[in-house]
Amino acid sequence: MTSRSTLLAVASRPLYWVLLAAALWILLRGHNEPGGGFVGGLVAVAASSLVAIARDTEAARRLLPLAPLPLAMLGVGLATLAGLLGGIGGAPFLTHLWSSWGLSTVVLFDVGVFLAVWGSLSGYVHALLADGGPASR
Repeated sequence: MTSRSTLLAVASRPLYWVLLAAALWILLRGHNEPGGGFVGGLVAVAASSLVAIARDTEAARRLLPLAPLPLAMLGVGLATLAGLLGGIGGAPFLTHLWSSWGLSTVVLFDVGVFLAVWGSLSGYVHALLADGGPASR
């Protein structure tokens, strides 16, 4: 049995949403500045890990939009779809398309990377924390 910090457990809920907002900002800002899907996904993993450490892994899983594996699979699917859409008309894989509204397959690809990183690494962290390690045996 581990003792948990009450202060950290209480603060983890609002901090989760602040970190998630920062992750989304980094995701969207990454097209003009350093950042993007990968770095934004890492910040989202930090948010999920904070809740998992401060509370428990089940509380962190409930805050994810999907379970970790389906979230990662959705991300890989979106990134693949972005690459395939670029191939329309005989262009090479990952040739990006731009719409007249300013949207592009680049955004779809970055969102896919964001979800893949968030899902896969959150699942990994949750599995490590749920195990409890050698000290719990």
